[in-house]
Amino acid sequence: MPPFLSSLSCLYVKPSDILSFWGVCECFSTLNLPHFAAEMCELWVRELHSQIPFKHFGGKRCKDCCFHEFASVFAVILLLGFCFCGVCDELAMVSVPLGFEISGFDRSKTWVSQNGVFAFGFLDFSSKDGFVDGYGVGVRYNLGDKVANLPIWTVGGGLRVPENSTIRLNMDGRMVLVENPNGLIVWSSNTSSLGVQKATLLNSGNLVLIGNGENVVWESFNSPTNTLLPGQSFRFPQSLRAPSTKSITSYYNFVIRRSGELALVWENNVTYWRAHLRPYDGVIKEARFDSSGVLVLLDASDKTIWSISSKDFGDASVVLRHLRIDSDGNLRIYSWDNAAHEWKIGWQAVENQCKVFGSCGLYSLCGYNSTGPTCDCLYENPFSWKNDFPDVDAPGSGCQKMVDLGNCKTKTSMMVQRHTVLYGLYPPRDVDMMLSEKACKEYCSNDSTCTAVTSKNDGSGVCTVKRTSFISGYRNPSYPATSFLKVCLVPQAVSAQGVNPHDMAKAIPLSPIEFTERGADGKSFLGAIALIVFVTGSGFLSIEILVFLFIYRRKQIKAQTRIPFGKDAQMNPHYSVLIRLSYEEVVELTANFGDQLGPSIYKGILPNKVPVIAKVLNYVATEKDFKMAVSTLGAMHHRNLVSVKGFCFEPKHTILLYEYVPNGSLDNWLFKMEQVQNEQNWQQRLDIALGVARALAYLHLECQQCVAHGNLKLENVLLDEKLVPKLTDFGLKSLLGMEAASSSESLSERDIYMFGEMLLQIVTCKQDIADINVQDLANSMNKELKLEESEGVERAVRIALWCMQNQPFLRPCIGEVVKVLEGTYSVDRPPSTFTITLDQVEESKS
Repeated sequence: MPPFLSSLSCLYVKPSDILSFWGVCECFSTLNLPHFAAEMCELWVRELHSQIPFKHFGGKRCKDCCFHEFASVFAVILLLGFCFCGVCDELAMVSVPLGFEISGFDRSKTWVSQNGVFAFGFLDFSSKDGFVDGYGVGVRYNLGDKVANLPIWTVGGGLRVPENSTIRLNMDGRMVLVENPNGLIVWSSNTSSLGVQKATLLNSGNLVLIGNGENVVWESFNSPTNTLLPGQSFRFPQSLRAPSTKSITSYYNFVIRRSGELALVWENNVTYWRAHLRPYDGVIKEARFDSSGVLVLLDASDKTIWSISSKDFGDASVVLRHLRIDSDGNLRIYSWDNAAHEWKIGWQAVENQCKVFGSCGLYSLCGYNSTGPTCDCLYENPFSWKNDFPDVDAPGSGCQKMVDLGNCKTKTSMMVQRHTVLYGLYPPRDVDMMLSEKACKEYCSNDSTCTAVTSKNDGSGVCTVKRTSFISGYRNPSYPATSFLKVCLVPQAVSAQGVNPHDMAKAIPLSPIEFTERGADGKSFLGAIALIVFVTGSGFLSIEILVFLFIYRRKQIKAQTRIPFGKDAQMNPHYSVLIRLSYEEVVELTANFGDQLGPSIYKGILPNKVPVIAKVLNYVATEKDFKMAVSTLGAMHHRNLVSVKGFCFEPKHTILLYEYVPNGSLDNWLFKMEQVQNEQNWQQRLDIALGVARALAYLHLECQQCVAHGNLKLENVLLDEKLVPKLTDFGLKSLLGMEAASSSESLSERDIYMFGEMLLQIVTCKQDIADINVQDLANSMNKELKLEESEGVERAVRIALWCMQNQPFLRPCIGEVVKVLEGTYSVDRPPSTFTITLDQVEESKS
């Protein structure tokens, strides 16, 4: 618009000048100027007829200006200015006539209220990752910043439509949302017979349809979506619904009940917040949100029954506020901070976000850290494998679905969740009972329909029973509650019946190829030629093989006489590349095997001053198989495994080099050191057992292939300076195929049995466990140990006895053993018929 026209607020034109306006409009039509200019001409003429000052396009408040002379000239100049500057994207029109429309292809075109605060048009519903999740139509703030321009009312309660849709004020008086190109009406104001003349976006943000006599026949304030604006009433049965998303939060509603009570509900089943009203005999008419930031309940005489206010109540600098239910299910009052150019929270209904029902979704726990509320998974399936099909994810969370208790092989166990409250989500029908914590746990354990229980430790004795597998919850160190989640029995090994992962595919026999015979002469001729070619080729091939062998032998001799460590290795004590040594080099490193630490075990010093252990082997294997096995061992890195440094392979000598661990083997520490016998260091022994279990779990579960230790005993557990256990002598026989699984148990199941023996030896400090009386052991523990120590040792003894079960399928996997020793899982008593026999112990040693 030209600068001299921008200062004009309005034109007040006499009725006698109307003819001039019509002439201008006809001129625009003849010149085929934009349709928008023609619409504006018609709008001006209507304004003139009604003696109402015309509002200009700037969105400012109109002031009356009297132009008794030359009014027509100014009008023509003003309209021509519009035509030459084009049509703006933002139409700051207070009212629009019948036939006005906005297309989704031109979403930048909006219709702005007179005060410029609100705009009506198409909205982008963007997902968290920034992608557009559909389009809608509604009223939003017009504050410049896209983040600040929150939608406050949407057509159809957030109805999503494609980009080719159109919002139109029909000539019959209906405002409709049309999906093109089929012309399907997806929403309508249903005002075709009410005499609608125009639509107006008020300064309050209320979209109204105006009929004859300037009467409001329809308004958006009567059908709120998720926001209340100042001056807007809220009556039964209206409700505010959280913004629709793909997560569980789309089920949140803010309602006013027939009694006048305000409440936040989830799926009309669970009320997780309500306005606590004093006893009142009258009838509550409505709730109303005030511009000062107050939400009040009013009776028929407009008397305040209940109210809450924003923390900035009475602040005259705050001019914009609204009440909104957010996608997280919480109800908040927002105030516009003009200086910071952002919306700030002045009040929220549920102070602790974790108290919002289903805040984190299925199979999740809501908690708090330094940054605010966080979501953690309720349960991790210890039996899931990386190569298996993924579990079905819960909506609204990335947590795995709980294991179906019907698939448990024997019994179930109760997982303890302290300072945690659990509740059923689908359906939300928890049952309260009066039971102690122990009785509450036992009740759920014995009830096949119970999946979880929560026992309140606040003195009330309430036990809440959950009978659905769709569970959520929240935790906090201050919550006086303990929950128990039913899971499959931890020590019970889960076997996949009918599936043998070691099965190899059978070769498919191929049919033989038939040859056609030729005549005797032809065969003789071809045979002679083939013989000549064969002899000639064999001669050349023999010569090439001899040359190759000569060159290869020279390279091999040079390799055996090389210096094993280069400059990097000599300078860096942490050099960890796997090296190959000759026998002479091993003799030099070990000072001619002068420092013997055990049978076939010698201490040596590398050139980089790092001590190592040289173990002389008597295995018979090919060089290729041995190098592949050593390469696999060298790639294993775990805190509780002794690392392999190098090897020597010659026809008469096979040696492995391990890292040196200073404190010797575990049997020396347990049975020969006086300080161990004089001190009750139960926790230290349990930590050592846990380290051994973690190393074994790494070999069984975390390597590319399951590697069995094959020789698990106290002598093969070494201790470093901090008494951290390290397994040695592991996996070589298994990788070379020198150990085969029996028909009754696999190699990994045999490792589990050996670990059970070792665990009992660690707990009892006795080499011979054949004559152990479990009852006497339990009595001695109760006398010598504190309660916490006694629980840990009891778990260790129970899991050790489970590991030593005669039937391999009853033994737990090593992952379950680690969880029990860590205290994550509880463990039941082993079968009462179980005993430790000398035959079993001797058999495992052999």
